[in-house]
Amino acid sequence: MFQWSKKVVKSVTFNPEVADESLLAVVENLLEKQPEKTFSDLCKEALWQYLCVPESVKSGSTTAATESVEPKIAELRRQIADLEERFFAKESNRLEALERQILQLTQQLAHLAIMVNERPTVVYAAPPPAPAVEVVNPTTTTNAVTPPEEVDPLISRLSQFLDDF
Repeated sequence: MFQWSKKVVKSVTFNPEVADESLLAVVENLLEKQPEKTFSDLCKEALWQYLCVPESVKSGSTTAATESVEPKIAELRRQIADLEERFFAKESNRLEALERQILQLTQQLAHLAIMVNERPTVVYAAPPPAPAVEVVNPTTTTNAVTPPEEVDPLISRLSQFLDDF
């Protein structure tokens, strides 16, 4: 069996015949249109096609691999874009739901504040005044009654909170 080294260089000879010259002109024209390819690439492609090697075996070549990978990359990019779109739509819906809940809670809190402010305040009356005490004045013999003490309204309002405790 023939042993190949890792890199084998073979030469192609074009004779001055009409067929070879026209083939060489076609090759040069093709290489001008596709500058990323080399003469070696064209020869390999031609050999693959001529020898009718199955496509599964060809996948080792760089051009066939590139051609099969590009559609896969495009499909993966489309899938990623679709996934991002669904993710952002889901997150947007969640954000809108949270905003609605915050608005609802704010309205409830405002309603509670109004209810607290409008709630009738119970004012506890001061205890009834003590019965009048007679004060005996040595200079006078008339009975003197002490006037009842006035209740401070602030103290009466605060007393309701003290009673709650």
